[in-house]
Parts: sequence; structure tokens; C-alpha cells
Amino acid sequence: MLIEYRPGAGATIGSEMVAKAPADGYTLLLASQTNAISATLYTKLSFHPIDDFAPISLLGREPGVLVVHPSMPVKTVAELVAYAKERPGVVNYASSGNGSGQHLFTAMFASMAGINIVHVPYRGSGQAITDLVGGTVPMAIPGTAAMLTHIKGGKLRPLATTGVTRSPQLPDVPTLAESGLPGYSAYVWMGLLAPKGTPVAIINRLNTELKAALSAPEVKTYMSEASIEAVGSTPAQFDAYFREERDRWARIVKETGAKID
Repeated sequence: MLIEYRPGAGATIGSEMVAKAPADGYTLLLASQTNAISATLYTKLSFHPIDDFAPISLLGREPGVLVVHPSMPVKTVAELVAYAKERPGVVNYASSGNGSGQHLFTAMFASMAGINIVHVPYRGSGQAITDLVGGTVPMAIPGTAAMLTHIKGGKLRPLATTGVTRSPQLPDVPTLAESGLPGYSAYVWMGLLAPKGTPVAIINRLNTELKAALSAPEVKTYMSEASIEAVGSTPAQFDAYFREERDRWARIVKETGAKID
């Protein structure tokens, strides 16, 4: 398997490449909630973010985690909210790009908390996390798995997670719902898509092999230790989930006024 990274523009660059690839099962897209968000935020695309793909399986999901650089003088969500309210338009937050999950997760947090914080979009997670750990930007809401090493090493301070329940890897960290934002929940999810028109036999074969891989002990252990909930859905279930996520984030985009510029 050859992995080709095509980051940027709310995952639309890589998605467009796969949408226009031959429907033979050899070019696939590892999609996420960013793809569902982009279906609303990006109105002038040369492909349809949902209808131009054939769903294979929802692989797994993980909560995000609200982290701040240790230089920030806050240790709870309440303290962060109070700090930001005293400094409207001053506190910055990093994301992996306009329209990304990190962008919308934090925009929803800011809206529900009633604070004015400034979005700093990057071209992908790599530089965003580097600058977050380095203190260039003081806060973000990335996926939990990639943050565990930085949190355990004391390079980032976790304030809350975004799931409906606490993360098994961060049992002492409350959820945002527990921290004064009842009803808040958001997940980073991963699913596999093929170009529209890929034969059903190929989709079903890929689905079968993916489920087998997800049930392997070493894969289950890895995902569990990384706070990722393994799923392994049918193509139809993933299609329904993808569309539900699109509708959900469309509401959040409208409510928060989030934009890609």
C-alpha cells in the first residue's frame, strides 16, 4: 500500500484526486469529519464531497482534547473562558486548516462558551502541532491520540475532552460537557471511501478485509491505547453516518458563522 499525503484546503485537495481517480478499488481516500465539514464550507468544488464517493467502512473514532501550552495561566475550562473573556480577540487557537475538524471543534467551543478567540489555520496538522508545542499559538482542540505523548511529557496541558464520556487514556480529564458546556460532543473519525462507481464486489471485499484487520489483537490494542474506538461498519452504515455528520456540521457552521477565509 502506498500512502500519498495531499493536505490542505479542508481535505478537499486529496479528496478531489480520489474522486477523479479510476473506480477500480486501487485508489482510496482516508476520510474524516473534515470531509463532512467541507461539504458545507466549500461551495465551489469540482466534485461532490459525499455523492462522488462509494463508502467502504467507518474505521474508528476518537475524542478531541482541548489543550493549552503550559505558559497559559489556566488549568480548567472555566479559567480559560474567564481568561479569554478578559482579552477578547487576543487569544489565538491553531488548527490544521480552514474547515478542518480542529477549526470547527474550537469554533463550536468558543460559540458555546461565549468567547472571542482568533483562528490561526495551518496547512495540515504537522506545523500546527509544532507551533502549539512551541508556544507560538497557545491552544487547540486536536485529536486525542496524537496529543498523548505531548501531554504525558508535560509539553501540553489538557483541560477537557470532546467526547460524551471521558477518554480511557485521560481518565482524570473532564469532558467539555462536564466543564460547563452541556451538550457539547465532537469526535475525530476515520473512514475509507472509494471513487463513485467502484464495483460492489470490490467494495464488499475491501469491507471484509478491513473488518478482519480491525479485529486483529495488535490493531485493537494499538487503537485502544491511542484512545481510538474501533468501529468497522457496513458500507450502508458508513454512508448514513457520513450524511448525518454533514448535516450536523452544517448546523454548526450556520450557528457559529464559521468561514474558510
